[in-house]
Amino acid sequence: MLQVAARLWNSDLGWSLRQSPVAIVAAIVAFVCIGAAAFAPWLAPHDPFDLASLDLLDALSPPAWLAEGKASYPLGTDDQGRDVLSGILYGARISLLVGIASVLLSMVIGVTVGLVSGYVGGAVDAIVMRVADVQLSFPAILIALLVDGIARVALSGEMHSTLALWVLVLSIGLSGWVQYARTVRGSTLVERRKEYVQAAQLIGRGAGGIMFRHLLPNVTGPVLVIGTIHLATAIITEATLSFLGVGMPVTTPSLGTLIRIGNDFLFSGDWWMSLFPGAALVLLALSVNLLGDWLRDALNPRLR
Repeated sequence: MLQVAARLWNSDLGWSLRQSPVAIVAAIVAFVCIGAAAFAPWLAPHDPFDLASLDLLDALSPPAWLAEGKASYPLGTDDQGRDVLSGILYGARISLLVGIASVLLSMVIGVTVGLVSGYVGGAVDAIVMRVADVQLSFPAILIALLVDGIARVALSGEMHSTLALWVLVLSIGLSGWVQYARTVRGSTLVERRKEYVQAAQLIGRGAGGIMFRHLLPNVTGPVLVIGTIHLATAIITEATLSFLGVGMPVTTPSLGTLIRIGNDFLFSGDWWMSLFPGAALVLLALSVNLLGDWLRDALNPRLR
């Protein structure tokens, strides 16, 4: 593990990272956010899901540094007496889980469709690209809302609440595959004319083997860049859906759900309930987005 880390640090990618102070700061912030979310059960002062530990007398307590604040609740509490800091740590876990899982789903669908479309060509390519063009004419949030609406009709209320996380993953994943498909298709159209593909065809290699054993390793560079940038978009989309009330339920809040709950009390002067989850969402999405921009520049010699 240490040898792999040393190789990465001394590689061209590591050198590019060392030359970019913005990327270094973004990497540190993203690492802290992801680490805090991953170790939330050990870092959080309280368990926001443990209803037995909640006390309504502690509801709407301000942050600890204000006059009526309590040291046991550093960032204050919400209307149910739940610690805001603990809610942010646990909510970031859900937001990251939804974001990463939906990006992986979009990547699998988009890369597979793009490989098939670019390699087979003809009518298959034309149909896939027209479907992609139609989907691009709609905002991703509308596609996600449509998929979520269909899931709500198909599933009962209790089942939908149980499967809310995976419905979100499916909704966001199906709304983001197009950019992967178009990018992989373009790279496949170039790669399929090269000698190594023709040699594989001459020795009798099947279409599936050529696509996934020969073409796929040569088209993954742009996919990684898109995936990094798409992760920030997926996290924002999940927060938007939860803020609109069609995302995670209140019993398992994500960052978007916490912001929505706090928004109901914003004009009452309880600003901390929405400000701190919103700041955590901005830091997480911005750091991941800046890392994606750096990775795009580092992997593209023309942009250096």
